Amino acid sequence: MTQTVLVFLDRALPDGRIEDATKPQLFATDLGATRGDGVFETALVLDGHVRKLPAHLHRMTHSAALLDLDIPDHTVWERAIVTALDEYQRVVGPLTEVVVKLVVTRGVEGAHEPTCWVAASAPAPAAKRQREEGIDVLLLDRGYDSDVAERAPWLLLGAKTLSYAVNMAALRYAHAHGADDIIFTSTDGQVLEGPTSTVLLAHAEKDDAGRVTLKRLVTPRLDSGILPGTSQGALFAAAKDAGWELGYGPLVPEDLFDADAVWLISSVRLLTPVNHLDGKPIGSDPDLSKALTEELAALFDAIH
Repeated sequence: MTQTVLVFLDRALPDGRIEDATKPQLFATDLGATRGDGVFETALVLDGHVRKLPAHLHRMTHSAALLDLDIPDHTVWERAIVTALDEYQRVVGPLTEVVVKLVVTRGVEGAHEPTCWVAASAPAPAAKRQREEGIDVLLLDRGYDSDVAERAPWLLLGAKTLSYAVNMAALRYAHAHGADDIIFTSTDGQVLEGPTSTVLLAHAEKDDAGRVTLKRLVTPRLDSGILPGTSQGALFAAAKDAGWELGYGPLVPEDLFDADAVWLISSVRLLTPVNHLDGKPIGSDPDLSKALTEELAALFDAIH
């Protein structure tokens, strides 16, 4: 079993309270457990550095605001993260690659005090394998149209909440049908996101000598009811500086099949190539797809 370091945020202890992750810690009446009422973020630590931490903390604050949930200041989370990583280094090993999860629930029912903690653990072995080998993906209907987020904000489609039962069910469906992951589509036919990732696609143009003269990176519309990706935002900024053109949907499934490369990107699995979509290969030129992946992966690896 993966060893996890657990640090609870505590008003009486500014740097957090270390607890035993192998022992019960959460009250059975905590609304995070009984109703999925809370938010979270997952960040990756590489060589001791928490990647994109300000972006994760900003998004968690935004998610909490959508839930009318008061959470501690960023500095409180930062101190608890330091405590967790120091303890991880002491009891587990080097901070070469560590997953840090920040969780806040509405707390015990009736107590009006959030429950907040930081968990540090090693990444799942599949994450590295999938980013290196690529994945097979299915398209699944999410059951909403692309305008529902604006029309029904109570659905919380722009928040990263603890209510992940549908996402996990979609992944189980993919695994049961021989795939690794899925991409949600809307009822009006637009490409949305993965259960735990953002969708990216690329097009490249070549001159008569075969040299790439233009590279365009595209992601679905951010107002289509998807979670704004911290990884997508960071990679877009790096790609723009490197001369890529950028685009935001709307995208339909045919755009994915016509792309030179498609990826799912997330904080832990990083930039992961899609090899097949609904059983069909992505990209007509494997060498070009590989070159685009290597270039973007290098840009993403340099992000702090």
